[in-house]
Amino acid sequence: MAKQATSKASKSMETALWESCNKMRGSVEPAEYKHVVLSLIFLKYAGDRFEQRMHELIEQGLEEYIDQVDFYTADNVFYLPQECRWSYIMQNSKQDNIFQIIDDALADIEKKNKQLAGALPSNYYSNLGLDRTKFASLLDEINKLDTQKDKDNDLIGRVYEFFLGKFAIAEGKGKGEYYTPKSVVNLIAELIEPYDGKIYDPCCGSGGMFVQSLKFVQSHGGNRKNISVYGQELTKTTYKLARMNLAIRGLSSDIRLGDTFHNDQHNDLKADYIMANPPFNQAAWREQSQLVSDGRWQGFDTPPTSNANYGWILHILSKLSTNGVAGFLLANGALSADGTELSIRSKLLEKGKVESIIILPRNLFYSTDISVTLWILNNNKKAHTTVKNGQEIHYRDREHEVLFFDLRNLGDPYEKKYIELGDALRKRVADTYHRWQQEGYEETYHDEPEFCKSVDLATLKDKGYSLVPSKYIEFINRDEKIDFDVKMKQLQGEMRELLKQEEESEKELKELFEKLGYKL
Repeated sequence: MAKQATSKASKSMETALWESCNKMRGSVEPAEYKHVVLSLIFLKYAGDRFEQRMHELIEQGLEEYIDQVDFYTADNVFYLPQECRWSYIMQNSKQDNIFQIIDDALADIEKKNKQLAGALPSNYYSNLGLDRTKFASLLDEINKLDTQKDKDNDLIGRVYEFFLGKFAIAEGKGKGEYYTPKSVVNLIAELIEPYDGKIYDPCCGSGGMFVQSLKFVQSHGGNRKNISVYGQELTKTTYKLARMNLAIRGLSSDIRLGDTFHNDQHNDLKADYIMANPPFNQAAWREQSQLVSDGRWQGFDTPPTSNANYGWILHILSKLSTNGVAGFLLANGALSADGTELSIRSKLLEKGKVESIIILPRNLFYSTDISVTLWILNNNKKAHTTVKNGQEIHYRDREHEVLFFDLRNLGDPYEKKYIELGDALRKRVADTYHRWQQEGYEETYHDEPEFCKSVDLATLKDKGYSLVPSKYIEFINRDEKIDFDVKMKQLQGEMRELLKQEEESEKELKELFEKLGYKL
C-alpha cells in the first residue's frame, strides 16, 4: 500500500513539472521540455547535497572549513560558489536576469569539476526566449522536490522517461528507446549480481542502469569503489544527461558519445557485467556492405540489416569477460525469429551462452504498453567455484540448459494502468534462478507450472531452437496454451488467403468492366 502511495506521489510530481513546462508552450516546443527541466533538477540536486554537507561540517565544529573545496569533494559533493547554489537561484527566481544566472551557474560548475566537462548546457536558458513569470513557476515546482529522499530512485531518469513518453512521437524516437523502469533494472541486478568489476551498457541512455547497480552494491554491503562503469550513448543530449546523472551520484564513469555499432568507443573492453535496454527492432541499422565481417560476430552469421536485435546480442556477447554475465531487454520477436536470426540463436544455444529467458508483463513502461523479454547470457555456465561479496559459491554445470520464466500475468499494479515488478516477485525470480544455478539444485529447485521451467538442449533443438517460454512452461489454470509460433503461422495463412481472395476479386472486377467496354 505504501509503495502505491509512493508511485502516486512521484507521478503527480512528474505531471506537475510537465504542466509547468506546458505553460511555456509557444516559446519552447514540448520536445524540448525535458532539457529545460533536467538541468534545473541537476542544480537542485547539487545545491541540496552542498547544503547538507555544509551543515554537517558546521555540526562537526568545522565551520571554518565550509568554503574549503576538499571538504566537499572528499564526500563526492560538488563545491558550489555562492552564485551557483540553488538557494541563490531561488532568491533571484523572479529577477529579469534569472536566465543568465542559471547559465552562469552551470558554466561555473562545469569549469570547476573536470568530470562534468562537456556535460552541461552552455548559454542555454538565455537563448530560449522563455516567459520569466512562467519560468519562475517552474522553478517553484522544482524547489518542492526533496532530492535527499531520492538517493536510490533516479529522479532524473524518471522525469526523463515521463517527458519522453509525452512527446516521443514528435521526436521521431524508434521503438524501444525508453528509460528502463527501476523495478526491471533491479531485477537484472539481482540476477547478475554486479558486486565488483567492470559494468558496461552499450546504449546507456540517461544512466539509470548504473544508478540502480550502485544501489544494489550498497544495499548488499558491497563497496562502490570496487566497480567501474563504462557506457556509450548515441544521442548527444542523452549522453550529457547520463554524465550529469552519474556525476550527481559521485560515480566514476567512462561514458562515451557515438554509434555503438559503427563507432565502438570501448573496442577492447571485456566487462564482468553488462546491463542494457537496446532499441527494439531497430531497422536499417547498417548498410548491406557494412559490418559484414565485424570481429564482434566472432564466428556467428552477420545479423540481418532489417533488424538489429541479434546485432545487439552479439555485440553484448563480444564484450563479456571470461566469466562475464549480461542481462538485457529485447522485443519478444527475437525469441522465435527465422532465417539468419534462427541460425545465430541455435549457435548461441549450442555454445551454451543463453542462461535464462524471462518474458515480462505488459505496461511496465510509461512510454509503451508492450511486453518484452529479459535475456541472461553467461560466458561460463560450466561447473566452477567463485567468491561473491565474500561468500564462496559452487556453481553446477548447466552449459546445455536454459531456465525459462513467464511473468506476463504477474507484477503489482499502480496508477491504474501501470505494472511494476514488486520486491516479492523479484525475490521469487532471483531466488529460483540462483538455486537452479548452484550445486544441489535437485533439492532446492523445482519447475513450477505457469512460472518457470528448466529445459535441456535436446528439447530446445526439438522445438526448433525457439526461446518462447510458453513452448516449455506448463499451463494448468488457463483455458488454452497459446503457442506463439503456431498462432502467428495461423494468422499468416489466414492473411495469405485473404490477399489471394482480394486478388481474385480484383481480377473478376477487371473482367466485368472489360465486358462492358471499359478498362481499369
